[in-house]
Amino acid sequence: MERYSIDLAIDLLARLNVLEQLDRLRSTRDLCDTLSFPSRFRSTLGWLLERLVETGCIEAQTENAERSYRLICSPWQPQCAELRAIALEIDSANAATLDLLDYAASLYPLVAVGKQNGEQGLFLPQGIALWLNYFHNNNLTYAVNNWLGAVVATNYLTTRSRLRVLEVGAGAGSASEILLRYLNERGLLPRLERYLITEPNAFFRRRGQRRLSQQYPNLPLEWGTLDMNLPWETQGIARGEFDLVYGVNVLHVAKDLLFSLAQARDALAPGGCLVISECVRPYLNQPMYPELVFQILDSFTDVDIDPEFRPNPGFLTADHWRHAFKRAGFEHTEVKPELDGIREIYPHFFTGAICGQRKT
Repeated sequence: MERYSIDLAIDLLARLNVLEQLDRLRSTRDLCDTLSFPSRFRSTLGWLLERLVETGCIEAQTENAERSYRLICSPWQPQCAELRAIALEIDSANAATLDLLDYAASLYPLVAVGKQNGEQGLFLPQGIALWLNYFHNNNLTYAVNNWLGAVVATNYLTTRSRLRVLEVGAGAGSASEILLRYLNERGLLPRLERYLITEPNAFFRRRGQRRLSQQYPNLPLEWGTLDMNLPWETQGIARGEFDLVYGVNVLHVAKDLLFSLAQARDALAPGGCLVISECVRPYLNQPMYPELVFQILDSFTDVDIDPEFRPNPGFLTADHWRHAFKRAGFEHTEVKPELDGIREIYPHFFTGAICGQRKT
């Protein structure tokens, strides 16, 4: 998937006529002005260029906090068809991720000239079908986030005599499905007193509700909406009401991360835990293949930045998450598995769960 996104980036930079502009060091600001790209496209363009920095065919220099790029040698010819065949031979379900990457890449030329934004394109009917396949638990490149989150959350819940769970940004319910399955395997479902599953998108919420209601007709499941960027109490979430606040790949798009983390903390009972499963950036500024999809979404990039715990939009490093949880008032913050050690062995592993406990 990493190599596939690099080859897509090579193709896009050629189609956008960017590579021919790199005969000398050029900043993304300079390139966008020259090619009449909207200023909003600067961060997206920077991501594409950083993908090629990894290949060694583009050099990058930083001066006064601004990156500039120059082409050193021609990149290889993209081999997307061959890479797709390899991925599908490994697992045919990989088509879900490949299809979403392809569809997002097809929107880049329109976004680059300001004819469309990412939200408009990615959430058209054909885009919705791709999202549902991508977030499905058959797609193991995504479902690993659901499984890791469920295992870590369940380990925290084993010590609680009763279980009251709030899930944030549940989408179509794939993370909810795995958490319930794992709670059942651990014999914890009889302790479940309440499970409030929230999702602001009505289509995704109804889809998850239909499936899980049929699968678990006797469980105390509830569905609702929750905007994590607004005060939670005004949306019916009482302080100290839950033993677990849970989310998979959602908190990284909070507009004000500390605000949303603090809201989650306040919703927890004493000793309760916030567990989020996230794509965790191994190293600062390292591109990650899912970002090819998300870079063109304003909701992904239009967030408040802080040099200590959120120096960039989107996915954060393990250290940034630790700092953010600490600043938001959580105790005993942990990141699982041991990502700091794993990245030394394999620098493209980025599935992690961040856990923080409210003071008892």
